[in-house]
Amino acid sequence: MEIHIAVEGHHDLSGQIYRQLRAGILEGRLAGGTRLPSTRDLATQLGVSRKTTLDVFERLLSEGYLSARAGSGTFVADGLERLPVERSPHARAVESSRERLRAKAAARAQPLWEEMPERLALPRPSALLPQDFIGGATDKTLFPFEVWRRCVNRALRAQSRGPGAYRDAAGEQELRLAISRYLAFNRAVASNWEDVIVTQGAQHALDLLARISLRAGEVAAIEDPGYSPAHACLKATGARVVPVPVDAQGLIVSKLPDKARLVYVTPSHQFPLGMPMSLERRVELLEWAQKRGAVIIEDDYDCEYRFEGRAMEPLKSLDRAGLVAYVGTFSKTIFPELRVGYVVPPASLYGPLLKARQITDWHGCTLTQTALASFMLNGDFAKHLRRMHKTYAARRAMLLDHLHGGLAPWFEPIVPTAGIHMAAHLKAPLTEQAVVSAAREASIGLYGLAAFHLRVKARPGLIFGYGNIAVEQIDAALTKLAGILPRLAQ
Repeated sequence: MEIHIAVEGHHDLSGQIYRQLRAGILEGRLAGGTRLPSTRDLATQLGVSRKTTLDVFERLLSEGYLSARAGSGTFVADGLERLPVERSPHARAVESSRERLRAKAAARAQPLWEEMPERLALPRPSALLPQDFIGGATDKTLFPFEVWRRCVNRALRAQSRGPGAYRDAAGEQELRLAISRYLAFNRAVASNWEDVIVTQGAQHALDLLARISLRAGEVAAIEDPGYSPAHACLKATGARVVPVPVDAQGLIVSKLPDKARLVYVTPSHQFPLGMPMSLERRVELLEWAQKRGAVIIEDDYDCEYRFEGRAMEPLKSLDRAGLVAYVGTFSKTIFPELRVGYVVPPASLYGPLLKARQITDWHGCTLTQTALASFMLNGDFAKHLRRMHKTYAARRAMLLDHLHGGLAPWFEPIVPTAGIHMAAHLKAPLTEQAVVSAAREASIGLYGLAAFHLRVKARPGLIFGYGNIAVEQIDAALTKLAGILPRLAQ
């Protein structure tokens, strides 16, 4: 076996080798019974004379750290890893000094980071149950990976022909063009490709907008219940985040604080409840923001999947004063690991956003952006959306059949017109915790609404994500749940 020993210079070579072998034995890195290389092999490995390694082995043998077995070789003695490692007075003094420094002058983050969540409240994939209604997840098994592989290969060939250089912080031109065309056709958001900034997902776009729009102590408003990662993002700037209640028409504009500098909303599919913001409220919000010069962040996170009625105009398409920053993501249409989102900001915010984008990480992965541009411009993205729309429509229908059927005594669903999740309020005497716990025992993953309520008193309810659970699994899970709930209500 080879042993990692660092020999520096030409002085005290045997001492250097001796100390490192001894430390490895005492610290347990060289376990008892380990066969060491021969003195000849070790000398060759380290580039020293064999006499040097012979001296080291003889010393370690005489001190009992090694044992020699005739005809077999030299081995580490047993039981030595339990001994304490002896340190010199100087080493002990240095360690003591370091401990005092750590206690007195340890680097500390700003106090607000002590209040931030440990990590955003999303379960790890390994923690998902066999029948899991996690929200915001997509079904990767239905993604056309063969087509995507061809797009990646084309992007690799293109990248291999170019020079190694940093790229535009706003993103690859082809992808920005594809996004602007997609938004114009599908969402009535008129924009030139030069108006689009590509980000590392929607969360990155929110962070950049918060950075350039807010100063510590200023007021930001967010829907309540609302998207908790957005709340954390705004809070991280040092802003005072004010939760604003919603009703059946969306954000209650009259409840907005007068001094709000920024408002975060999900008007197409309110998160987590699901209802769209009415046209009257949209106009009211735009007028409110225009009077105060406030920035509106419009998060259009899963607008692609609409199942009923005509799509409502995005705030961005109604904005005439240059106040709305439109944010989108591919996490809900492709898969979250892709980490690609975008923002179409007001013209006045474009320059500051580009500076902030460059400061944070210069630019995103050009290989992924080039492949995604090809996927969109070739029409493969549109084909994928059409296939997934049919799939999600069938899953949504199955979910509604159960909520209006066997689960009707226990739930009041809030039926959304779009998206890949649905919220439903629980009827008394059921509680979120009791239902979630009982379902988990039956290998069903359910998630409560309480986690998304910031200040408004939560009405018990659940969020049913159907992006990553098949129709058959929805049917089986909810049939099982219908048999569990009557026992909880007793």
